[in-house]
Amino acid sequence: MLHLRLIVPADRTDEVVRTIEKRVGTTHLVVLAGAARDPSGDVVECDVAREAGDELINDLCALGINDSGAISVDDVGLSLSKRAEKAEKDAPGEGADAVVWEQLTEATHEESTLSVTYVAFLSLATMIAACGVVLDNAILIVGAMAVGPEFGPLAGICTALVQRRPRLAVRSLVALVVGFAMAMALTVVFSLGMNATGLFTATMLHGDRPNTGFIYAPDWFSFVVGLLAGAAGTLSLTSAKSGALVGVAISVTTVPAAANAAVALGYGDLVQTKGSVEQLLLNLLAIIVAGTLTLLTQKYFWARQRRRTLPA
Repeated sequence: MLHLRLIVPADRTDEVVRTIEKRVGTTHLVVLAGAARDPSGDVVECDVAREAGDELINDLCALGINDSGAISVDDVGLSLSKRAEKAEKDAPGEGADAVVWEQLTEATHEESTLSVTYVAFLSLATMIAACGVVLDNAILIVGAMAVGPEFGPLAGICTALVQRRPRLAVRSLVALVVGFAMAMALTVVFSLGMNATGLFTATMLHGDRPNTGFIYAPDWFSFVVGLLAGAAGTLSLTSAKSGALVGVAISVTTVPAAANAAVALGYGDLVQTKGSVEQLLLNLLAIIVAGTLTLLTQKYFWARQRRRTLPA
């Protein structure tokens, strides 16, 4: 269930209430007349089944409530109510399959903004991965993958392509490109510093690396894994199962590839640098393609589900 809290101009309250009442899957309607102060108006609250939430939010936005008042949406972790059970039963489809597009856009907007924290996490992840590739340590590679925040901008690009939001696409692309560029530049400096102290050596980078040699040797398996991870990551976002993102993060060789490219560049090894950059771009492309196709598929099948249940 989703909980909606609306601030509505007093002269629009009846219209909003009628919109909520006619939408299937809604319940627990509350109207607090004159309760809002900034902006002034009435407070209207209701619960709606997740699978009916997107349509209700679109109806409210069509009324201009997001401009003249406010719309807040929260996930309901627990609702003990026969009416809530009936609302979920009446709503078409399954809640786990539903996509609340405004919620997804807002989430990807926050995760795809270039910020100091985003660059710091990406840089630290790349440096950890640099230690992993030089030491040929798979544990460090997995840890670096889990720390990297790059899936946020990737999901933002996918959402922007499906929803046709160019600003979100540009913001996400800037975060992705600038973030990786800064992380790799800092990792070059880091690797040179480690080399100066004797902790990194060219022999370690160029030696036999059975656990991490795949990072600079892209192949079709890299693309296939990227496709699968992109689809899984997108599904985890749309179904609010964020725990799956950890598995997605440690499935694709993005941060390790950036790290290997940075370390190899520091030692002047252009062969490993080129292979690592190709691995990075291949994985990023695969995730974007799979994520976009997943969202388009969800949008298509959910629209069919709504049309099929409309006469009922």
